Amino acid sequence: MPERPDAADLLATARALLLESLLPALPRERQIEARMVARAMEIAARMGPPSATVLEGATAMIRAGHADPGQPAHAPLLAAIREELRARCAVSDPRAIKKDTP
Repeated sequence: MPERPDAADLLATARALLLESLLPALPRERQIEARMVARAMEIAARMGPPSATVLEGATAMIRAGHADPGQPAHAPLLAAIREELRARCAVSDPRAIKKDTP
């Protein structure tokens, strides 16, 4: 049985077709729109399948005071939130992430 491509592969193939074949055939005034679609496809391909995030569970902990400074959950939760936000930025704008930030 042939291997089925995943969503990221399909988006990459469609994006390449858009940029290499369709974009040059479009009138100049429509090319910016095609480039915006290609950029959205690139972002969607990096996102991967949807999943629950650490931020969903963090809200209750924060409201209950379990994540306040001095509480045992404070440092691990702060690290998890930072990592989640870093992952989100990696999808939406990878250039915005500095490698040396904690």
